[in-house]
Amino acid sequence: MDDYLEQILHLIEAKGYARAVDISRNLGISQASVTNMLQRLDAEGLVNHEKYRGTVLTEEGHRIALAIIERHETLTRFLRLFGIDEETIYKDVEGMEHHVSRPTLGVIRAVADALEADPALLERVKVAAITGRRESL
Repeated sequence: MDDYLEQILHLIEAKGYARAVDISRNLGISQASVTNMLQRLDAEGLVNHEKYRGTVLTEEGHRIALAIIERHETLTRFLRLFGIDEETIYKDVEGMEHHVSRPTLGVIRAVADALEADPALLERVKVAAITGRRESL
């Protein structure tokens, strides 16, 4: 569900609308599966879906989609601090973003903010991560 809401928001921002065919192509999922999920999201009040017309987010759907994107961006920003390659970051974030709790995400955001504000600390943490030696902190 998260992937759909995120994708719908991205499409609306890019094109002004989201169609099942575009969601299907972007997620690599059959159009029939996308249509079924859009009907489910519509029933849950997260989107307004009209067959052959398009899909828009409701206020609640928009709020959730923004939170999903913020979660994705926070995790990506945190991992980039350590110079992890983009492909690995993408795969890891795709797995983590669906399971990380709000409190844990808040901790990750706070740590990322602190590391960005203190390059010397970031460097010490990187060394500790690479060497496995906590005393370098």
